[in-house]
Amino acid sequence: MNEQHSAQNPIPQAQQGGLVKEPIKWIKNTMPKTDCVESMALMTPSQMRKAHNFHKSFPQYNETPLVRLDKLAFRFGIKGLYLKDESYRFNLNAFKVLGGSYAIARYIAERTGKDISELDYNMLVSNHLKKELGDITFYTATDGNHGRGVAWAANKLRQKSVVLMPKGSSPIRLQNILKEGADASITDLNYDDAVRLANEKASKDPNGVMVQDTAWDGYEKIPAWIMQGYGTMSFEADQQLHSYGVERPTHIFVQAGVGSLAGSVQGFFANAYKENPPILTVVEASAADCIYRSAAENKLIAVGGDLNTIMAGLACGEANTISWQILKNHANFFVSAPDWVSARGMRVLGAPLHGDTRVISGESGAVPTGLVTALMESDDYRDFRDALALNEDSVVLVFSTEGDTDPRRYQSIVWDGEYPSY
Repeated sequence: MNEQHSAQNPIPQAQQGGLVKEPIKWIKNTMPKTDCVESMALMTPSQMRKAHNFHKSFPQYNETPLVRLDKLAFRFGIKGLYLKDESYRFNLNAFKVLGGSYAIARYIAERTGKDISELDYNMLVSNHLKKELGDITFYTATDGNHGRGVAWAANKLRQKSVVLMPKGSSPIRLQNILKEGADASITDLNYDDAVRLANEKASKDPNGVMVQDTAWDGYEKIPAWIMQGYGTMSFEADQQLHSYGVERPTHIFVQAGVGSLAGSVQGFFANAYKENPPILTVVEASAADCIYRSAAENKLIAVGGDLNTIMAGLACGEANTISWQILKNHANFFVSAPDWVSARGMRVLGAPLHGDTRVISGESGAVPTGLVTALMESDDYRDFRDALALNEDSVVLVFSTEGDTDPRRYQSIVWDGEYPSY
């Protein structure tokens, strides 16, 4: 069992109005190594390059920015801080479409007997392919971003999609999904139960296909394709770092809900830099920290209940089994982060130091940056900072996975100061 850590006083002046801010909790990965060769083989740079080539065939494709936060890096006393800004992805304000579109394409490639390299965007939207495929309905559950990506891809193919959202989901995110032509609704279920309901509906539809960004026993092929689709982001970031003269990142902080993104990022960089992989930290919302708890107990643990957190994209209580195999064997640290960490990241990126680029990062996008700021600016987390070996030689890579996908919530946090960190 891994030793768990948390600060007694999260950050200076954390007590306000009789309330004490919930501390950041962290553990070092000391779990025994197991066989994960098969899972890691899915996440090689060559697999990610194949996904990247597919996404490049889209007329809407543009490489998303890798932002250099030089002033913030100087403030923290580290060599470099780089942020991959996914708010520009396909005009959908989030990275999730990478996974959904690639999984749908892989499904169609398999069904038509083609290799994915033969199936580009123009082929996907062709009359010939539509006639060959007939009618398909793609089912999924989502807090917003994944469902919007699946609905967008289905719409481009002139196919149908059914999208179920957990209770408490943003009405604005629902409207964005409906605009893509999906049959979408907010349920009275939590995320994991919404996934089960979507899967049940897909299984009863003779033309239904479940396209979900998590895996469980018996459902692993499509989630693996989704993870490979996410690899476009890591592939781009790695190439962009090289263009900046950076040989490799020394540290990566990546957020996790079910862990599909984290497993994809970990798989890519551990494969790309086998001799000297970056130190990778997985960051979860404390209300839905199933991977953190699983790492602490060295077994998969589910988190139930309503999973209330501003980080809606991370409000998932059951881990992706493929990602778990990768993370338990290769990730270095696991973090359970309260909402104030994400809110701080949103404000730091939204009001940057003079000379740094402004980044509009949503609740699920900003938590890695918020964590880095807490680690580097509070002595309450000195032990964690030392364990990470964050110093003047460190080159840190973080992912901002979404922009202001709920503009009203973004403004209430960044403008009005919801979830203060001091």
